Amino acid sequence: MKRVAVISAILEEPDICQKQFNDIISKYKHIIKGRMGIPCEVENISVISIVVVGELDLINSLTGKLGKIPSVLVKTSISKKEVE
Repeated sequence: MKRVAVISAILEEPDICQKQFNDIISKYKHIIKGRMGIPCEVENISVISIVVVGELDLINSLTGKLGKIPSVLVKTSISKKEVE
């Protein structure tokens, strides 16, 4: 069964890690429902929220890959309710 999740990411060095972050996200576009990015230019940080609907394994795979990127901090909130 699928679940709804929100992946929150802070890119501490967006100039360095943004391309790798976007490359990974594009491989999971089939489970992504929405994305919001807020560039904090003065602080040189980007804050990104991604809403996904998918199997737990896919959500965890995406979160894991994003978390391995240097200068990227990731947290995920996953619904307890299963959806179709």
